[in-house]
Amino acid sequence: MKKISAMLMLAAAMLFGASAQAQKVKSSLVPASVTTAFKTKYPKAYKVTWEKENGNFEANWGGKSGEDMSVVFTPSGSFVEQVEAISVSALPTAANAYIKAHYAGKKVSEAGKVTDAAGKITYEAEIKGMEVVFDQKGTFIKAGKEND
Repeated sequence: MKKISAMLMLAAAMLFGASAQAQKVKSSLVPASVTTAFKTKYPKAYKVTWEKENGNFEANWGGKSGEDMSVVFTPSGSFVEQVEAISVSALPTAANAYIKAHYAGKKVSEAGKVTDAAGKITYEAEIKGMEVVFDQKGTFIKAGKEND
């Protein structure tokens, strides 16, 4: 019985874990409400790729990686947030000091400036699959697995 319970728990964890990850989506499958809102807000964006994550749609474009900018919209076309890739040195001074003190010897692989629908700005630093979030002044807010 314990083996069956353990297997069911493992299967559920795998199922729910997989559903939380972003899935690439063909642009033809993105709702018209989302593409209209996107084109209105970002008319100069080109070579856009789409992902679906947690029920929302994320557009990525720009830079060599094609992901220097990303935005998230709900299925109805409401803007959720914008994430602009930035250099690690562009993080607030307090954020860099926190990273140096709490993640000594670990490299920040990506950094981003996040602006939500209300205009609130936060910063993200990706460190070994962890996402560390700071407020606009660089004060630590939280850390967790990417996409939490």
